[in-house]
Amino acid sequence: MKYLIFGLLLIFAACSDSQTIDPESSQSTDNTTSYLDKWQLVEMSGSIANVPPTTGSEMAWQEYYLLYDDNTFTKVREQDDDTKEASGTYEFITLPDGEYLELSYPLESELIGNCTSESKELLSVQSEGKLIGTWWACDGPGLVYKKVGGNSAQ
Repeated sequence: MKYLIFGLLLIFAACSDSQTIDPESSQSTDNTTSYLDKWQLVEMSGSIANVPPTTGSEMAWQEYYLLYDDNTFTKVREQDDDTKEASGTYEFITLPDGEYLELSYPLESELIGNCTSESKELLSVQSEGKLIGTWWACDGPGLVYKKVGGNSAQ
């Protein structure tokens, strides 16, 4: 009888073991939610000269990218109590003027910030651990992202 009760307790303890998943952690217990890098929008500037950039809650929206180890990403934008997401694949590429993070979206999205009609974004990789959006080159906002979580910068 003791062995039966002990066996049942052992089975119950094994079945009730739950995993806690922290979506903000790159060390999650579930590989489907873990990410390598989190890049947070930290500065936004317009195309008007002599206007200082905005930061923090003064920016028109809040936004970040999560880069996953399977070369997929999620972009999240929060604006006016509304949260929008878009996902796709990414790769680091080298162009004549430097290294870039290229984000490819499978579908059109209003979150794509670029100078073309392609469903891609290019972000310049800076040595000081920042990504600079290239949308500003065609009168879009100047966007600066800083790495705030995950592994070391590329």
